[in-house]
Amino acid sequence: MQLLAFIIVYPILWVISRLPMRVLYLISDFIFIIVFYVVKYRKDVVYDNLKLAFPEKTDTELKIIRKKSLRHFGDFIVESIKAFSISEKEVSKRYKFTNPEVLNTVASHNKNIILTGAHLNNWEWSVSMPLVSETNIFGAYTAIKNKYFNSFMKKSRTKFDLIAYKTSEMVPEMFRNMKKGIKGAYILLSDQSPVVHKAYHWQEFFGVKVPVHTGAEILAKKFDMAVINYTTKKIKRGYYETTFEVITETPKEFENYQITDKYLQLIEEKVKEQPENYLWTHKRFKHKHRYNEWLEKYKK
Repeated sequence: MQLLAFIIVYPILWVISRLPMRVLYLISDFIFIIVFYVVKYRKDVVYDNLKLAFPEKTDTELKIIRKKSLRHFGDFIVESIKAFSISEKEVSKRYKFTNPEVLNTVASHNKNIILTGAHLNNWEWSVSMPLVSETNIFGAYTAIKNKYFNSFMKKSRTKFDLIAYKTSEMVPEMFRNMKKGIKGAYILLSDQSPVVHKAYHWQEFFGVKVPVHTGAEILAKKFDMAVINYTTKKIKRGYYETTFEVITETPKEFENYQITDKYLQLIEEKVKEQPENYLWTHKRFKHKHRYNEWLEKYKK
């Protein structure tokens, strides 16, 4: 059954991914109409998230951002499909890294690196990072049950020499690389909400107290890894610029969760610049009322 599903769906994705971008954006426009007006996909979730994040904005302003957000969502879908076949020349033209020297300078200090990032604009095309990096780039992908699609996804993400691991294997592989003396930078997108009972730290994000992922900071301190944040800005439809910013090269000098808090502050600042291009379709603030419960049941 898995093979049959792959045989049916793969040719469709293959054909779509090879269409010119101008055609793909026509498809995106159609997706937007279906998502926004017909299915009304997560319109309430997006609106509720925006209302919490931007309480100062009017109802009209929030609905304008919501509409733009779901339009961008359509762009992201077709751009993700395009990633299956996009060439080095095209991705380099459309997805520019403004200051790769920041990453490469830190790597030249013989440091392993945690690359923090967010689900902002287009993060799928960041698989092209090895094209400008002088160190190994490691990234994670979510494993899917269909082994044929899983293999296809991994092949797609590694065509520019990114080294891809299943999300569940990322940390164990990091440990193995450390033991072997293999240097590199590890991409960890840490802006979504963790399971409450696994949370170690809560912090305000857009003024709302929520549990936050602290794995990047914990790993950085354990292995004395530099922490660099990278954020992507949409210049115009189909064109992005990604910028690196060093959070620290000396993580052990920070008090617990200071690195995490600094990362969250950076992400919040960048999202405010282009709020319509953040992944608001996920319930980012779903645990906002559970802080006291966490204090009583889970904090150690």
